[in-house]
Amino acid sequence: MDWFTFPKQFDSYLTKPWSVITYAFLHAGIWHIASNMIILYFSGRYFVTYLSGKRVLTVYFLGAIFGAFLYMISYNFFPAFSGTGNIPLVGASASVMAILIAVATYIPYMTVRLMFLGSIKFWWIAAFFVILDIVQIPAGNAGGHIAHLGGALFGYLYAVQLKKGNDIGAWFEKIMDSLIRLFKPGKKKSPLKTVHKSKTYKKTPKKAKPSSAKNKNPNQARIDAILDKISKSGYDSLTKEEKDFLFKAGKE
Repeated sequence: MDWFTFPKQFDSYLTKPWSVITYAFLHAGIWHIASNMIILYFSGRYFVTYLSGKRVLTVYFLGAIFGAFLYMISYNFFPAFSGTGNIPLVGASASVMAILIAVATYIPYMTVRLMFLGSIKFWWIAAFFVILDIVQIPAGNAGGHIAHLGGALFGYLYAVQLKKGNDIGAWFEKIMDSLIRLFKPGKKKSPLKTVHKSKTYKKTPKKAKPSSAKNKNPNQARIDAILDKISKSGYDSLTKEEKDFLFKAGKE
């Protein structure tokens, strides 16, 4: 666990820089992960609908990074947290909050139905979770709640800029695309014989040709018959004689 949790000291972070991502996939108990996944499922459905599925990853990862560094800055520069001890950060809450706040900022007046509460506006839900984190800071786990607020802040900035036409996560998407391409197998070249196949070949109505054209290419009827055979059964269905004939006709 120590290798994947996010530390509050910067020098400890330098020994495990990957922890700024991995901590968002660790949880401190079943209720911790269950609550995060319920909120992620709820808000993620709206996010995918209005902001696209590809951006979910961008906001999830950048929300985690933003929340982690706000957590580190708070513990090292705010005197109120100086005596709290070495408490590592775990959980997807910063990422989930980034997604929830981003979609709530993008469609704040969207009305949703919740059990026992009826129809409420989306921004009310987002505001509830933000206020809940703020009031819980003095009660304990201050670093975790600050990380949540860091993720929420990133989600808000992301949606505000996206409404203005500025995608502040585009650079991260390019990095992700580059990494994905590293694991994609290269395109295999098809055998030469498949070049002659034509699945989309359609027989066109034959137009009456002048007698002079027939004299120029007396073998046209046989060429058309061979092409019809290719369109129906593929190039491999031709006999060696037909392949040789077609090859010679092509050179002419």
